[in-house]
Amino acid sequence: MKIKYEYGLLLVNIALSFNGKSKIIENMVVDTGAARTLISQNIVEDIGIQVDLHDTIVTYFGVGGKEHAFRKQVDQIQIDDCLFEGVEVDFNDFGYDDINGLLGLDLLLKAGFTLDLLQLEMNRTP
Repeated sequence: MKIKYEYGLLLVNIALSFNGKSKIIENMVVDTGAARTLISQNIVEDIGIQVDLHDTIVTYFGVGGKEHAFRKQVDQIQIDDCLFEGVEVDFNDFGYDDINGLLGLDLLLKAGFTLDLLQLEMNRTP
């Protein structure tokens, strides 16, 4: 799949399904430094994803300091031809207008993606 290179970042789109509703989430940063995938809660509110009493609250520590997120199981996430079902994803107030989340190592490794930075492509290993 093609990777966009904008703002000095590697960006891809993913598809997310929750409770029978689906959405394409654009401008997800391919972030090999992020242990888990993190999506802006603002971008998915329209398909019913919001924090509730059954969600786990998690804390992230990174360059920007300490952040909190809620972890929720979604029906599906699709990245190119790779489909994940019943996967847990973290959501928080991401705070950027043009970036909607981080595609972390949890999904990148599970799918077996390799990055070709010269061709700006992300492919699954056979």
